[in-house]
Amino acid sequence: MVVGFNHNVHYQGVMYHVQTEDSGIRSPHIITLLYRGGTILASQKTSYADITKIDNLEHVVEELMKDQHKNMLRRLKAGEFDETIARSETRLEGKHKVASQAPVSPGSPAATSSADGAAAARQAPRSASDNRPVVEQKPQQERGDQGHLDASLRNVLMEDDT
Repeated sequence: MVVGFNHNVHYQGVMYHVQTEDSGIRSPHIITLLYRGGTILASQKTSYADITKIDNLEHVVEELMKDQHKNMLRRLKAGEFDETIARSETRLEGKHKVASQAPVSPGSPAATSSADGAAAARQAPRSASDNRPVVEQKPQQERGDQGHLDASLRNVLMEDDT
């Protein structure tokens, strides 16, 4: 059984993270999230409640997950999220400007390196099902276990990001 897919993909010189998870038979849906840093830029949720009684459910859900994951990757590379990305960057620039203007007193949490670590942890991609930080993984084809990844998903990951 495949629990999910996680891939980092470069688009226009920036790293994005695409995560797809199966919520399981008790909550039969597949969710795919597109992240930049810790910010969710897009999501897609598909229910499979109507097919939970079929014999080959595991295989069908895995194929649905692959299709949805590939679709999110294609949509990113096709520029579908460019406006969302631009809006997100504008909001982040505004937050950084305000934060950089705030005075920091020595010894305050903002002045310590642990605050930097906490900020990085808050921005890490989170699991859709339980909000835990996701361990960043290299795409499967870079790890060498290509046998698990079908050729069409490898092809989407390997396409130029132009």
